[in-house]
Amino acid sequence: MEKSQFRPFVAATTIMNEWTVKAVLLGIVLAIVLGAANVYLGLYAGMTVSASIPAAVISMGILKGLLRRGTILENNMVQTVASAGESLAAGVVFTVPALVIAGAWTGFNYWQTTLMAAFGGVLGVVFMIPLRRPLIVEDPELKFPEGVACAEVLEAGDTGGSGIWYVFSALGLGAVFKFFVSAYSVVKATAEAAWMVGRAPFYMGADMSPALVGVGYIVGPNIAALVFLGGAISWVVSLPILGAVTGVSAPDGLVDALNDMWSDQIRYMGIGAMVVGGIASIVKVRHGIVRGVRATVLGVRAAGATEERPRTDQDLGAKYLAIAGLAAVVPTFFLYGYLIGDAGDAVVAGVVMMITAFFFVAVSSYIVGLVGSSNNPVSGMTICTVLFASALLLLLGVRGTDGIAASLGVAGVVCCAVCMAGDVSQDLKTGYLVGATPRRQQVGEIIGAVVPAFMIAPILTVLHRAYGIGSPAREGVEALRAPQATLFASISQGIFSGGAMPWNMVLIGVGVGLVLLVIDGVLQRANSRFRAHVMPVAVGVYLPLSLSVSILLGGLMSVVVCRGLRRCGESRVTTAYQNGVLFGSGLIAGEAITGILIAVLIVAGLDLPKVIVESTWLSLALFCVVVAGMGYAAWRKRED
Repeated sequence: MEKSQFRPFVAATTIMNEWTVKAVLLGIVLAIVLGAANVYLGLYAGMTVSASIPAAVISMGILKGLLRRGTILENNMVQTVASAGESLAAGVVFTVPALVIAGAWTGFNYWQTTLMAAFGGVLGVVFMIPLRRPLIVEDPELKFPEGVACAEVLEAGDTGGSGIWYVFSALGLGAVFKFFVSAYSVVKATAEAAWMVGRAPFYMGADMSPALVGVGYIVGPNIAALVFLGGAISWVVSLPILGAVTGVSAPDGLVDALNDMWSDQIRYMGIGAMVVGGIASIVKVRHGIVRGVRATVLGVRAAGATEERPRTDQDLGAKYLAIAGLAAVVPTFFLYGYLIGDAGDAVVAGVVMMITAFFFVAVSSYIVGLVGSSNNPVSGMTICTVLFASALLLLLGVRGTDGIAASLGVAGVVCCAVCMAGDVSQDLKTGYLVGATPRRQQVGEIIGAVVPAFMIAPILTVLHRAYGIGSPAREGVEALRAPQATLFASISQGIFSGGAMPWNMVLIGVGVGLVLLVIDGVLQRANSRFRAHVMPVAVGVYLPLSLSVSILLGGLMSVVVCRGLRRCGESRVTTAYQNGVLFGSGLIAGEAITGILIAVLIVAGLDLPKVIVESTWLSLALFCVVVAGMGYAAWRKRED
């Protein structure tokens, strides 16, 4: 549709409740709850999911369903604030735990963690705002798929049922399942086995996690298959070859030996592939990035004229952007001074942070508009940030723990800004379609970036004490793997502390990434619906295979449901897919929140988990029941 023909769902001349106390407060509550869920999920699986649609559905259920007075613009405000908290959590868990894993911190320092999250989140909002008009309003090439999907849910919910049943029923199911995994163990956390074929070792396993099935359903079959492909490259191909060449010593069992071999060697292939994927993504959209950076500068200059525009085209003015930007940037220099202990090096780190954040916010905003948030190469951009910051700090003579703290401190703020920018872009697209007021949404984004930041450090501390992040807190407990944070810690240790990195594996990963680029180019020219994006494969290489298997199950379930209902019409398929997304989101929230509550009990002194049954077959059977239940929930037709 041409811009001149576009009409939002709510006309610009319509006066409707939007910025209300109940909407903002509900948004803050959901930002904290869903942000906490994504903290757990990001540490556990190395992936996070958008909170926009679940937050919108919960908002409609409460405001429009229970209170009988919510408007579509109030519901949009709720999802705007809530999704900001989810994105902030992603930026933190991908980077900040690396400071603990690398030994720069002994624990999660409350104020440093909080300020890094809040400053990065605010910068992501401030740098993205001038991009709204050129990217969201004026560029027809950028579709912003998650933003469009959320707008469709809001518009459908304004005239009919909200689907809140799916969220809360799945939340309860996910919570109960997690309780019987991590508190009173009836279900094993992972069903796995290993065996030898000659000199070659083989491994197969699956995590008994409803949350991972929900992740697979939400990201869809293409991304789920690519994540599994990465796992297969790592575990099914590379591990047997390496084991056959070097031999396998398994004093503590073959499964443990293969996990150690993967952790010490093979997963570093993911670093090389991520670097290739990140650089390739930037190169592909270089022209759009140049337009975006230019638009940022011009947009800041023109921001003061928003009062002359209609309500649906008013951004925060230049004065407020400057105030928010300075409030985030200036204290960051002092924060880096505290982390590094040298004022001059802190200034360099701050300047590097500003440059990379400004550039990668434009990259992130453009890429999520083009291919969606699932393909946003956040890890690749963060690796580039770590390498750039490390190179400058090395030139200044910074070494050891100070260098690790400085480079990861820069990466932490930039990663939060990049994650926030992608979320803000999708939210503003949703607002553009439904007829929201951009400046009100932008204030909501800032609130969603600041308030949840104060809760993330305590959650990280509790999880670290109960389970361990990167390594087990105590014997018999499965640690939260924190894949990205472990990756960034390994890079910084290798640069500043002379840590041994298997560079041969990194180079093999580069080769894998280049091959995938060629394959994806062929698929693109053939107009194939299936694509071979590098970043999901790289993430799969860096994840345990057991996680990839469960994610693949979710992706396959979405295919089964949608193809089975194709005969009922496209609208029925769309409804079923959205129901599955809501059910999957509930599974994620239920499992994650219960995991956090169990961690609180463990830290308080309870001796958990207590093993009731240890049966792989029983675990698989109960897990299959949950997977089938998700498919049934998506399949059935329910009117709320």
